Parts: sequence; structure tokens; C-alpha cells
Amino acid sequence: MITFLGSIAALVIGFFTYGRFVERFFGADNFITTPALKNNDGVDFTPMPTWKVFTIEFLNIAGLGPIFGAILGAKYGPMAYVWIVFGCIFMGAVHDYFSGMLSIRNNGASIPEIVGKYLGKGFQNFLRVFTLLLLIFVGVAFVSGPAGLLANYTGGGLKIWLYIIFAYYLLATLLPINKIIGRIYPFFGAALLIMAFAIAFALISGELSGSFTIREIGFADLRNMHFDTHQNILFPMLFIVISCGALSGFHSTQAPMMARTLKKESHGRYVFYGAMVAEGIVALIWATAAMTFFGGVEELNTIILKDGYNPAWVVNEISVTWLGTIGAGFAIVGVIACPITTGDTAFRSARLTVADIFKYDQSTIGKRLLISIPLFLVGYVLSQIEFSTIWKYLGLSNQVLSAIILWTGASYLTKVGKPHWMLSLPALFITVVCICYFLVAPFKQGGIALDFKLGLYVSLAVGVLIMSLFLMFVKRNVDRVG
Repeated sequence: MITFLGSIAALVIGFFTYGRFVERFFGADNFITTPALKNNDGVDFTPMPTWKVFTIEFLNIAGLGPIFGAILGAKYGPMAYVWIVFGCIFMGAVHDYFSGMLSIRNNGASIPEIVGKYLGKGFQNFLRVFTLLLLIFVGVAFVSGPAGLLANYTGGGLKIWLYIIFAYYLLATLLPINKIIGRIYPFFGAALLIMAFAIAFALISGELSGSFTIREIGFADLRNMHFDTHQNILFPMLFIVISCGALSGFHSTQAPMMARTLKKESHGRYVFYGAMVAEGIVALIWATAAMTFFGGVEELNTIILKDGYNPAWVVNEISVTWLGTIGAGFAIVGVIACPITTGDTAFRSARLTVADIFKYDQSTIGKRLLISIPLFLVGYVLSQIEFSTIWKYLGLSNQVLSAIILWTGASYLTKVGKPHWMLSLPALFITVVCICYFLVAPFKQGGIALDFKLGLYVSLAVGVLIMSLFLMFVKRNVDRVG
């Protein structure tokens, strides 16, 4: 239990220490008028209370990510703790903070426009297409899963539930942000946190009563404990499997939406850095629950791999067993409602991204429909693809996006005359992870299945090359200013 509680304490301390350092280093300034106040249109740019923006941001970035990803990551063993804690404090939360604050400083711009400003038009055009596809895939992934579960629970047809969820998505995408998202999402966000803290309480009370023992981290545990180590290599796969809770590029697509609702720049640390820390805590709780509930990491691997149960079943089993009827209710919220809320904000972000690309006004519902309908038609077509096929490519593309955003933040720092290492070193790390994953992962997981040593050496060499190019880019900027 010391490892579990110590990890949570580390995240909280990280928010108050490193989070404050990042805020001061960035230079948050309450004398700067935020886009919410400057461009208030009552639709997308509209000031909201900070607590509400925090809960919406938390739900937007979380959904099932810190639950399912943590459960799958727990199969690798206690190394999941190390990645979640250090990744969240020094990479994920910094990534989210810069995503949101750079949007605020650029009039609420979406991520492709920000990347274009700091990395150039080539990256901007690539990211316009890449981000749009990622958002649609996220929206589709989070409609297919809940629709299938609802069909199983109710005995209804899958297509009927797809139609119902897509109809809701369309409403949430078109209506002003404070009409649906601003009113009901804080309650779903609170439900997700309550469920996590209830599981944490069950863990602590079970440990104290002697019902089970929460595993502590020793040096012997800092290894790959996955059932199939040949197909699931600790580096780089753990860093792709656990994204939400440690580092996730998808969060950068959600931050501009919330950047358009903040009243002061000082609120950014609570909303962007703070929501990521909260997600890290949720991920720690569920990783611990998964490693503990079945008796250990080996037993968890047996349940998921040999017996074929999926993370949704694990969530339901843990919630119902430890929390009873109330737990069953929260489990339904967790595995059905939360992914739906992530999916609709993904489609909303896609609409805003397209509007930013073409500089197309979104003040009337008719203009919003012109962008939304084609997006939903594409989404519906993609929803007919097997869910596992869609999900397989989300992990790698998610971390590719996080690498680009971190390089963007590093470039911004060089342009304002500040040291870039706070972002360039994490950017280098996750870049090497992504390249290595693509080279060594099995075909069925989106890789090309090269020999691990060869893939690792190639990825390290490419990483050194990319860092060298970035340092040359930095020197050119400094010389130009000089």
C-alpha cells in the first residue's frame, strides 16, 4: 500500500510544485484578456466557472482512457506505476498545459494552427489531416463500444443504438457549449472521480482488513511481467498502451475547446495541468485494482489473455464485487456514458478544427451543420469497421500527436528566448518510443515486426537525428533574432 499511496501523493505534490514551476516558466499573465472574454459569441467562445471547465476538461480527456489503458498496462506489472507517475508529472501534464495555454495565447486556435505557427506550414498541413482523422476515429471508437454494450444490456439492435448515439453527438456538436456539455458533463466527470475514489477506498480498507495485499514495488518487479513478453515488449509497448494517465496527444485536441472558456490565464494550471494529474490518479487506482483484485499480475494476465475477458468486464467485476449495487451503477456510467461524452467532444473538436482551417464562421447553426453533417457521415461509415481494428491504430497515432505537440511547445520556448529542455527532452523520448513501436510491434498491433534490437538501434539513431535537426532549427532562430 505504500507504493500505491506514495504514487498518488507524488502526483498531488507534482501539481503543487512542478505544476507551479511550469506555470511560472510559461509566464501566465492575468492582465492578458483571454479569448473567452475577447471573442465571446455564446457558442464556442463563452466564459464559464473554473470548476466547471476543470470537470469538463477532465471528462473530455479521460472517458475510459485512464481505466482501460491502466488495466491493460497493469498486465506489464508495477512498472505501470513508474510510467504513470513520472510520465504524468513531467510529460503529460506539461503537454496538456502548453496545449491549452498556447491556444489561449493564439486567440483560441486549434492545434494544427498552433503547430503551423511554431513548426511551419508543412507540419500544419500534415496535422490538419492527421488530427481530423484522429478525432473522427476517437469519436467512432467511442460510439461503437458503448453501442455494442447497450445492445447487449438491452437486447436491442446495434444499429438502433448507433443511430441514437450519433443523434446525440450531432446535438452536442451543434449546440452552444454551455447548453449540453456545460450542464451535464460536470456530473459525469464527478461520477468518474467518485467511482475511482470509491475503488481506492475499497483497496485501502481491504488492505487494512487483511482481505488482500496490495503489491509493493521492489527492484525485482521492475521488469516485464506480461504473459506474452515476445509480443508485448515492455519498451516501447507499455508507453503506448498507457497513454491517458501518463501522456496522450488526444488531450491537445480538447484543450483549445476549454481555452475558449477560461476567464484568466492563471486558471490554466488548474484546468490543464490539474485535469491531467486527476487522470493520472484515476489511472493509478485502476491499475492497482486490476493488479490486486484477481490476486496478482499473473492472475490478471490469465483472466484477460487466456480466458478472453476484456477491460469492460474487469471494470464491471471489480465495481460490482467491491461496491455492490451502487458500484454496478457507476460501472455503467464508466463503460457507457463516459466514452460517449469523450466521443461527442471529439466530433465537436473536429468541427472546430475544420472551421479554423477554412476560417469558416460558426455563429449560426446552419453553418455548423455544413461542417458537422459530412463529419458524421464519414464517422458512420467508419463505425461499420470492426471495433478492434479501429482501436489498434489509435494508440500509436495518439502518441505520435503527443510528440508533435511537445516539439511545438519546445519551438515556442525557443522563439520567446527560453530554454526548451522542459519539452524537447520529453519530445525526444516519446518520439523514440513511437518509432520503436512501429518498427518492432507485431503486424496485428500496427507495427512491422522487426527484430527488437535492430528496431531499438534504428529508433535511437533517428531520435538523435531529429534532436540534431531541432537544435539546428533553434540555432537558426537565435541567429535570426541576433
